[in-house]
Amino acid sequence: MCGRFVITSPPAALRQMFGYEEQPNFPPRHNIAPTQPISVILLDHDKRHFRLMRWGFMPAWVKDPRNFTLLINARSETVRDKPAFKNAIRRRRVLVPADGYYEWQVIDGRKRPFFIHRSDRAPLGFAALAETWMGPNGEEVDTVAIVTAAASGDLAMLHHRVPVTIRPDDFSLWLDCRSDDADEVMRLLVAPREGEFAWYEVSTRVNTVANDDEQLLLPMTEEMRAAEDAQRKPAKKVVSRKTSTAPADDGQGSLF
Repeated sequence: MCGRFVITSPPAALRQMFGYEEQPNFPPRHNIAPTQPISVILLDHDKRHFRLMRWGFMPAWVKDPRNFTLLINARSETVRDKPAFKNAIRRRRVLVPADGYYEWQVIDGRKRPFFIHRSDRAPLGFAALAETWMGPNGEEVDTVAIVTAAASGDLAMLHHRVPVTIRPDDFSLWLDCRSDDADEVMRLLVAPREGEFAWYEVSTRVNTVANDDEQLLLPMTEEMRAAEDAQRKPAKKVVSRKTSTAPADDGQGSLF
């Protein structure tokens, strides 16, 4: 799955790669989490545009968001059949720029985070689906979910699901929804090829959404792991010792 990701490339570099009209200026983000606004690229009137959308897909037919499960990912295998996504896969395909994402693995009884990125360190575009939810009072919320596929090869060591990444040569095909059909794009919904991505362990500080700084991307060292493990150990309970004024034990086993 994909539950946290990173976008650190300069805005100008991303604009050149994705070819959108706008010139947004945004800071690097090292710990993007569900329900937050994220960068999205869409095609409108034959031109690519940059938009901000809420990460957490909300189908238009939902009456009360409080009673609907947050959808941050869409499974590629069932995306054409699920009521939530079957219209979006035909009409509202978008891209989410990123520089990598996080995944967790249990090691020695503890979940440890890993940062996963392209082996060549190039930015990437997640396949995603968008929907505009309209509330009872006329409010509109643009929402998005990232498409995932079954992991294959090396990435399966970390997790059985991976976000689908669209190659730059296929950006136009993925974004073009004029045919109102998904037949052509379904072949794009596959896991990355073996060796295309690399990863390394990072600090568990990424577990806290409030932490968003470049230190999160530092490779884990033995010193860092020792410091984190020491913080996990419960503090020893200090027992207060009071000076006793009781008479010395006379060997009779008094209870008082």
